[in-house]
Amino acid sequence: MIWIIGGTSETRKLIDRLGDFNNYILTIATEDGKEFFDTDNLYIGRLSKDEMIDFAKDNNIDMIVDLSHPYAKIVSENASFVSEELGIEYVRYVRKIAVHDRDNIYLNSYEEAFDFLSNVKGTVFFTTGSKNIKDFEKVRGDNRFIYRVLPALESIELCKKSDVHMRDIVAILGPFSKEFNKAMLSAYNPDYCVMKDSGHAGGTVEKIQACKELGVKPIIIGRDEEEGISDLETIENIIRRKYLLQMA
Repeated sequence: MIWIIGGTSETRKLIDRLGDFNNYILTIATEDGKEFFDTDNLYIGRLSKDEMIDFAKDNNIDMIVDLSHPYAKIVSENASFVSEELGIEYVRYVRKIAVHDRDNIYLNSYEEAFDFLSNVKGTVFFTTGSKNIKDFEKVRGDNRFIYRVLPALESIELCKKSDVHMRDIVAILGPFSKEFNKAMLSAYNPDYCVMKDSGHAGGTVEKIQACKELGVKPIIIGRDEEEGISDLETIENIIRRKYLLQMA
């Protein structure tokens, strides 16, 4: 059995490519992601390292295909650990880094971002999701922080737990074109826009282009380049070859 770890838009594309291939289990973190997948081979819930080991054993997993988000580092680290611990083949899909020039405000970690934002003045528009809102709010001071998040119950609850005002929550599902980003930024008129380098599929380039055309300062929370495969066709072929070997 092949274990596909979801967490990116490419996951749905891979499932679509696999078509009637059925020898897999797909895991996603939350109920909200369920609507994107037309498959019965679905497990919903976050797994710790130990739970991942048990999951692999219970489902006779002999290959892990990791399509988790590039910033969900702990998921990939745990999946890699499980593969080594149990002698399971591990395949990592990676999004290539989209930002190679450093003309923007480029920070190497969330910790650097918290420190930088504690010293800015003005309005900041965040496109980094809901996970770190609590920490961003700690350094907001008298500034206005606006958060663009998924229109999912979990995201809204995280905003409310951090006492974010409704007027500062933009709940909408991407992807977003440059023009859409421009329209949204124009409506809120921020001084800064915070984003992750989620690769071309994550819309990073379109965000930066929109910022530059409007005079908004982009703040990019960077990441290290990962080793792995950045082509879905190659991933599909690896999965199908694995299945054919099992059938031989």
